[in-house]
Amino acid sequence: MRSFCEKYGKNTPFYAVAKQLFGRKYERISRSLMLCLILFLAVYASELRVQVSPAVLYLTAAVFSAGIMWRALNSAQNAEIFMGLFMLPFDDREMMISYAAAFGGYTLITKTAVVLALFFAAAQWSAAEIGAAVLLACLGCVVSAGWYAAIHLYKEGRESNLWNAFHGKVPEPKAGEHSLRKRLDAYVFYQPSISYGKKRHTGRKGYILRYLLRYITSNKNYLVNTAGLWLIAGLLPLMLGQFDGLNTLPMGFAILCMNTPICILLSCDPDLEQAVRLLPGQSVRFCGAYGLFIALVNFTGSSVYLVSWQVIHGGIGIAEVLTAAGFAAASAALSVYLEWRHPIRDWKIENDLWHHPRKYIVPVVMLLAGAVAGM
Repeated sequence: MRSFCEKYGKNTPFYAVAKQLFGRKYERISRSLMLCLILFLAVYASELRVQVSPAVLYLTAAVFSAGIMWRALNSAQNAEIFMGLFMLPFDDREMMISYAAAFGGYTLITKTAVVLALFFAAAQWSAAEIGAAVLLACLGCVVSAGWYAAIHLYKEGRESNLWNAFHGKVPEPKAGEHSLRKRLDAYVFYQPSISYGKKRHTGRKGYILRYLLRYITSNKNYLVNTAGLWLIAGLLPLMLGQFDGLNTLPMGFAILCMNTPICILLSCDPDLEQAVRLLPGQSVRFCGAYGLFIALVNFTGSSVYLVSWQVIHGGIGIAEVLTAAGFAAASAALSVYLEWRHPIRDWKIENDLWHHPRKYIVPVVMLLAGAVAGM
């Protein structure tokens, strides 16, 4: 026990990474646990009980934790954390375990715990089921970290082989050279931040819409999230169309406006925000183009939703198209206002931005508007 505390206690890599994720005084831990307690008591006091299969609980705990862990490990800010740690002497094994353990703790405490609190409050579970869910959540983090390391090891090995083949070098195999213990070190988690500014675009005029399009397309996470949302748009009529006697069409428009990545462009890039705010007249020019861009993206998703609704249920006319355009414009205007007037500050990694409570303000407002429009 003493050896474990010396390796992973204070003044260690684990301590340094944990402070980066949870704050200097670990204030994020107390805030997250308080949020879990409030949500649990609120749902439990409402006496809302649902029947949930243990398999659903186990699958959610494992898959959700693994997904959040993967996204946290892929954060662009991790390179800055590693650069500070690499300046000091370290042990590879200690660094790897400390780094994975800190991010696993961050995932379980700040994200998974909130979801499990809702599950535990809304249904009755035995102690064995609760323990199994927590264990599977931890296992999801471990598997995600291991898979992340394995993929990057494979990429590094393939790039090294291509480099040697290009230069006509055929390295002689040595005993134990390719063993996992030799290749697996702390650098496998280090991914230097990618700069998208190497290619210069010149012209007499700056087109903000074109810049925003390049900004979005240069980030795979943004593209995947937008494509996934449009896929959901095609499936929404199957779920919302089941409520007979209720006009649930506007509710879909409200759900499809929750495209978090395109609504946090200034919050996730402080340098871009500073540059935009320093230039004169950008509050109108940039915000106008930014709002138009969000509106176009939202309306594209709503168009997929309308086409799917027409194929499944029918009855789509010009009024529904105008309603979709109105929801897209209103959600874009509110998103730009929040991002310009109330940008998200004091975040640690990109995952904090994606799950910040501010992301739910626009969808809630739009859902209320959709409920009123459907009356």
